[in-house]
Amino acid sequence: MDSTRLFSETPPLKLFFITSAPGSVSMLVSSFYQIADGFFIGHFLGATAFAAVNLAIPFVIINFSLADLVGVGSAVPISVALGKGQSEEANNIFTCACILIAATGLFIGLLMFTAAPLIIRLMGAEGDFAHMAVQYLRVYALASPVTTIVFALDNYLRICGFIRGSLFINILMSLLCCFFELLFLGIFHWGIWAASLASCLGMFICAAIAMIPFFRKRALLKFCRPKFSAPVIRQIIACGSPNFLSNIAGRITSILINAILVRLGGAAAVSVYGVLMFVDGFIQPLLYGMCDSVQPAVGYNWGAGKFSRVRAIEKCCFVSSGILSLLMTAVILLIPERIAMLFISDAGNEILAVAVLALELFSLTYLTRWFSFATQSYMLAIEKPLPASVISASTALVFPLLLILALWPLGLTGIWLNLTGTSLLAGILSLLVLIKLRKQLTRADIPSEAA
Repeated sequence: MDSTRLFSETPPLKLFFITSAPGSVSMLVSSFYQIADGFFIGHFLGATAFAAVNLAIPFVIINFSLADLVGVGSAVPISVALGKGQSEEANNIFTCACILIAATGLFIGLLMFTAAPLIIRLMGAEGDFAHMAVQYLRVYALASPVTTIVFALDNYLRICGFIRGSLFINILMSLLCCFFELLFLGIFHWGIWAASLASCLGMFICAAIAMIPFFRKRALLKFCRPKFSAPVIRQIIACGSPNFLSNIAGRITSILINAILVRLGGAAAVSVYGVLMFVDGFIQPLLYGMCDSVQPAVGYNWGAGKFSRVRAIEKCCFVSSGILSLLMTAVILLIPERIAMLFISDAGNEILAVAVLALELFSLTYLTRWFSFATQSYMLAIEKPLPASVISASTALVFPLLLILALWPLGLTGIWLNLTGTSLLAGILSLLVLIKLRKQLTRADIPSEAA
């Protein structure tokens, strides 16, 4: 079945599962790797190493976000150019984007490698804690020119129709990273630098595999002699900025909270916050894979004037993400101690008690988080990036910063409640957005002749 028939004729519930399943599977495997990564580091290297990783990881993600800016930003004009039959323009944007990602990775990698000690010192870390964080960060910095492109290639493979190939590479990358990390830490007993080396090695191998159809000229997109121009670069940056700003805002918040935690509770507090982030790193990608995978189907029907199908598809998305979130809340509340011990197995009873309390408070986040997530995805799918950006920026930066100030008298408990409070405020904001746009969202279908 071609995409037109799939989007326009398939029953909404069936369409939801057909479109969301591949993205959810890919994200699920990625989530398992994130959990395995935290488990391996906490189990083989200890709580201090686990805290060091969580102190350094926001800077690693910022580096990848810059590549994501170009990757996501180039995917939109490439698709538009192909739709217009402008294959040469599409190939030029593709080639220029790949060069920009490699060049950006090299520049930011060198900058991050040089500045790593200063960055970690400014975060308030000292001694072994700081030394481990610097080691972890520097390995990612050295590998940056050959690893940052892997996430952009995922977009390009999907554009070229290699949907199963993209899914295979995502699964393979997670398996390879787990294998190398278990080998390096569990068998060779190498230090924290080996944890980042394992991830970088897995990414590099999968990036090389993903490049094969492009180098062998078997893909729709082909490398060509690049023709850089200001309009091309502006177009890439403009299309990629919303996603980039969301990532950066989230990382700024994480960096600020980590800096506060170092001063309030040292490495132990950072470790507890790391547990929350690893749990969130499992649940949030599932929501992302579920909601964002239906965007093409929603956008197609919105453009065709089939608004009742849009509402039916989105109903499936909202209900499914809500059920998933409530289940995750129940799981966290039932076994908080077991979850904490996955990542900080060598922690004392006092730290473990803090982690259990933090998880119990954090679990309440998902009572409302699903609603803002689904709403944000909905807005993007129907070409309303402004409300989507407002929800995203508020959730990632504005609300957390306001709650840091409001909950400051509660100390560490205020930090654990920050995510829950942010989720509640984001849910209220999302409801206001839907109410404001209700006339547009509830309009009747446009007859096919008129559409």
